[in-house]
Amino acid sequence: MDWKRFFDRLGMNGTRWQWRMMRWERQLKGVAQGQIPASEFVSLTKVLIAVNLILFSLMAVHGTLLGQGMRAILSPSTQLLVHWGGQFWPLVINDGQWWRCLTYAFTHGGLIHLAFNMVVLYQIGGLIEAEIGLGRTLTLYTVTALTATLAGYYWHPMVPVVGASGSLFGLIGFAVVYYHRMGGPQGIHIRNFMFRWAVFAFIFGLMVGADNAGHLGGAAGGALIGLFLPVGIRARRTLAPLFNGLALASAAAIVISLALLAVSILRN
Repeated sequence: MDWKRFFDRLGMNGTRWQWRMMRWERQLKGVAQGQIPASEFVSLTKVLIAVNLILFSLMAVHGTLLGQGMRAILSPSTQLLVHWGGQFWPLVINDGQWWRCLTYAFTHGGLIHLAFNMVVLYQIGGLIEAEIGLGRTLTLYTVTALTATLAGYYWHPMVPVVGASGSLFGLIGFAVVYYHRMGGPQGIHIRNFMFRWAVFAFIFGLMVGADNAGHLGGAAGGALIGLFLPVGIRARRTLAPLFNGLALASAAAIVISLALLAVSILRN
């Protein structure tokens, strides 16, 4: 778009808004062409954290209004969690609520659960996003949320599940394989660090009764993506249109799922 002519007509030529729009347009074109990492334009990790925090806050307010008090913040009831997007396969299969296969990853079973997952997301998500870019990270996060809940379906289909840990294990599984392929002192260091994270989190999950089926499903999905995602810059640029398309599909799936969750909440 000819922003100069546009702002000339508004009598705003040379203003900071004209330069901002021109800069943003250049950045978006660079992202679309794979020349600029999308993470330089916006932080996906911070956006995901914000969505989790907003959804939890709304759920906590709702639970408080229902008379659950502090329990809505520290340990929400199963009914409240399912109402706010928790995964429950009977509702998915019998009522067609397929959006739960993604919304569950933004719903958390208490403040401690949320805080732990968001700290891990901030540390690991930012690292991976800086390495592979926003679009690929979004695709990775979305796909591993699906592989995690699919594993849960085969392991315990009648158990309600919430939390971002399936996707977080997906990030960890991806990092272990991807940085192993990258090699070098830094790659091996990050691989070993991520592997220790995975072992610690899995053992901790056994102790507290977490959804280790989802953890394994997410890690397996992430490892598979890490096995095939190109490491070289040239291959990344060549495949940029493909991954941009997958990123748009992932973003659309998340937005539509959250929108359907909102409709469900308002109806019930």
